[in-house]
Amino acid sequence: MSEPTVVLRAARLSDVPAIHALLREQAAAGNLLPRTQENLVRHVRDFVVAERDGVLAAVGALEIMGPDLGEVRSLAVAPAFHRQGIGERLTRALLEQARAVGLKRVMALTYVPGFFARLGFEVVSKDDLPEKVWQVCVKCYKFNRCDEIAVMRRLDEPPGAGAPEPA
Repeated sequence: MSEPTVVLRAARLSDVPAIHALLREQAAAGNLLPRTQENLVRHVRDFVVAERDGVLAAVGALEIMGPDLGEVRSLAVAPAFHRQGIGERLTRALLEQARAVGLKRVMALTYVPGFFARLGFEVVSKDDLPEKVWQVCVKCYKFNRCDEIAVMRRLDEPPGAGAPEPA
């Protein structure tokens, strides 16, 4: 018997209820910020979903923040699908989308910087992300007490190329 296949595809409006349920569950657990169903409908074109046997396994979005900066947002894997590489595949697909539209940098705000480090992201200061801070973060209820860690991946150089040489 063959292993079930995970399919990555663009989100559709019919996916919004399942996306909303997964994101709501993850927000309740403190893993990400909540998004309304209305917001998801308006931004459905930003989302990629991972499906296994017709079930939503994971979701993530690429939001363009400026002429050279994108953000991985709302990245969540359903608990039944943890530790299967689905989040990594989804993130790689979002990075490919970013390259395809000509972005040079992709950032994320996260509680799990180690996950992003495995994909070539490096921890940066939020001060390095004025596009994000002054467009989005300033409106967030956690603005003055944000505990997320900013990570960045440059797409115009291989992972780790910007890291300092060991002494």
